[in-house]
Amino acid sequence: MTAQGSTGWQPRRVLVFGGTGTIGRAAVDALLARGHRVVCFGRTRPAGCDAATLEGAELRAGDVTDPASIARDGIRGEHFDVVLSCLASRTGAPDDAWRIDHDAHVAILHAAEAAGIGHMILLSAICVQKPVLEFQKAKLAFERKLTASGLDHTIVRPTAFFKSLSGQVDRVKRGKPFMVFGNGELTACKPISNRDLGAHLADCIDDPERRNRVLPIGGPGDPITPRMQGEALFALTGRPARFTRVPVVLLDGVIATLAMLGRVAPSFKAKAELARIGRYYATQSMLVLDPATGRYSASATPSTGTDTLYDHYARLLSDEAEAERGDHAVF
Repeated sequence: MTAQGSTGWQPRRVLVFGGTGTIGRAAVDALLARGHRVVCFGRTRPAGCDAATLEGAELRAGDVTDPASIARDGIRGEHFDVVLSCLASRTGAPDDAWRIDHDAHVAILHAAEAAGIGHMILLSAICVQKPVLEFQKAKLAFERKLTASGLDHTIVRPTAFFKSLSGQVDRVKRGKPFMVFGNGELTACKPISNRDLGAHLADCIDDPERRNRVLPIGGPGDPITPRMQGEALFALTGRPARFTRVPVVLLDGVIATLAMLGRVAPSFKAKAELARIGRYYATQSMLVLDPATGRYSASATPSTGTDTLYDHYARLLSDEAEAERGDHAVF
């Protein structure tokens, strides 16, 4: 029997994929704080991630898409209790999405099964509820394989990240208007911080109620619209709110043009998919979708943590933090 830690958590040995990303690092911090022993496996250490970034965790390099490398370079015949994946394709482009969001995770799942690892925690995304983009289809396809595998699993679907909603902080600081699609109230979300999401992922290990479930999760407070984000930013700067409205039809025109050009140049085809991703986030809320009504529900979207987007904005404006742009950010 594993001894109970002083914090109330039972120490486990956890193999983490995507541990050098922003969410992955927060999850590793939370795991270490709970007394777990952490091994992070991935490609050669990326720029900006040194030993101090993941202090307390062991880093092992290899190919996340190759089951042989995962077994040989990652697992190494050792015992692990849990595998946690925070891997995600960087841009959501179709080829990258299927290679990472699906194929790499299938490799991880097979390696975990072969090694006798009993529990897999997957960081997914709430947008797979309405899959119209390739990266969403890839994520959902793997979710189904994980669910059908028989392995104990926890699938976490977070709402919007702070980094994806911080792209206009510098615009507002420079006195420019905040850009919104339509009237700025087409969508809403419950943004969640890296720290709160990392803690939620780590707590999935010891909470039996989170086993074999799909868990949507958002940050604290009521849903926030893009217009509310802009109003909060201007209030923090002490200046009157100013907005530039962008019609959604403009994105439709961009997508159509890029798709047409993509018939002769593959690079334009990839750009068209990125534009489709932008349009999706500009028109779809990051909340739980009620399948019966087809509407997004704020009340059905669970909340966790204490960090708020507005506090994050205040830190950015005072230069206490740096903005990390998400690859799927609209602006």
